[in-house]
Amino acid sequence: MQHTGRKSFNYAIGMFGTSIPINLLKTFAAAFYIKDLGLRAEQWATVLFVYTFIDALDNPVYGYLSDRTRTRWGRRKPWLVLSTPLLIVGLIAFYAMPASLAGTSLLVWAMLFYIFTGTLDSVINANYGALFPEIFTSDASRAKANALRQAFQLVAMIISIALTPMVTAAIGYRNTAIAYGILGGAVILYMALTTREREIQPEEQKPGLWDSIKSLVTNWRFWIAGLANAFYSATMSLVMAAMPFYAEYTLGITAGQQTILFATVLLIAIGSVAIWARLLRRFTLMPTWRAALATLTLAFIPLYFANSFVMAIVCSALIGFGFAGVITTMDLVHARIMDLDTRKHNVRREGIISNALGFMNRLNGLFTSAAFVLVARIFLFESGENPGPHPDRAALFLLTVFPFVLSIISLIFSFFLHFRDEPVVADDPDPAVA
Repeated sequence: MQHTGRKSFNYAIGMFGTSIPINLLKTFAAAFYIKDLGLRAEQWATVLFVYTFIDALDNPVYGYLSDRTRTRWGRRKPWLVLSTPLLIVGLIAFYAMPASLAGTSLLVWAMLFYIFTGTLDSVINANYGALFPEIFTSDASRAKANALRQAFQLVAMIISIALTPMVTAAIGYRNTAIAYGILGGAVILYMALTTREREIQPEEQKPGLWDSIKSLVTNWRFWIAGLANAFYSATMSLVMAAMPFYAEYTLGITAGQQTILFATVLLIAIGSVAIWARLLRRFTLMPTWRAALATLTLAFIPLYFANSFVMAIVCSALIGFGFAGVITTMDLVHARIMDLDTRKHNVRREGIISNALGFMNRLNGLFTSAAFVLVARIFLFESGENPGPHPDRAALFLLTVFPFVLSIISLIFSFFLHFRDEPVVADDPDPAVA
């Protein structure tokens, strides 16, 4: 039997590893290729658009294969161990393109390795996410493990988002990708090799593909939670991608000040996780989740009017507070959906559901792609070489207006999802693990 505290730590630290590479990719890819390399905003929108559809097709397949995997090491561990080195290679290649690339060849390189790295992140996160409800089976244990997991994610975001402008200014994007890839990969492998999965019972059925698809298509809770998560994810993806543009064109601040701005959001979020965890124990899951989404939505209003570095820090702190609430509760909502599916159909398919929710999450690429197209059309923002007449307004639109609308839609969907909500119960015993 694995000690509960050690079990939570070994699993939760995996979020640190998974967050480091993908944050570098998703947050700075647009700024790197558009501002630094001269790729046009509409070309980047094409990358996001194509990636979204490819990711939508491969996600269900990854979940299905994971749930049907039977090895002496478990179902999830082989996928985690094999995918991690490939993820590192893809991240480095994305930021280490040949100097001779330009125009169409640069676009093709960006698309190829963005898709390659993103789809490997999907494999890793689907298997990592599938472990959560099967290792931690009560609301109490899930709340504790998830709070620790989100704290690790936020620490990773401080490194991979807040510190990145200073790091890349000192050593460049290529070396940054190498360092972040090795760090994140090492932690993912540690998590995979130390986390013990629940035993696969001999009589346990392998989930069928068509039965699984049918159960998901007819599961209204899955669709509501998935769409709420897709719009929320698009909100935060756009915020992260827009931050470098906002810092340069709207605020006109230095790399060091950008680090302070990013760090403020994340440090506030780290401190707020404990607050949201207490609210979760007091008010139960669904009201707390909706309150977190509402807080995040309202935070965009003052940020729109922030016209100085100090005001941006204050208003960004409100974003961090709402963000902490959503990440503290969202995974617990998803775990509830997996629990209900297991009880109803008497088959474990956490991987398929996790990947399906991941597919819904990846729909955010459609919205972020649309945002970059709108910026190009409305504000004539083409690239770093030709930012148009009003790059400050373009950046503000990307950071506040479009995310505000997306967040409202996510909040609306949340009110259509209901469970028989109960107070968080006592911790569950350590399950039989392999």
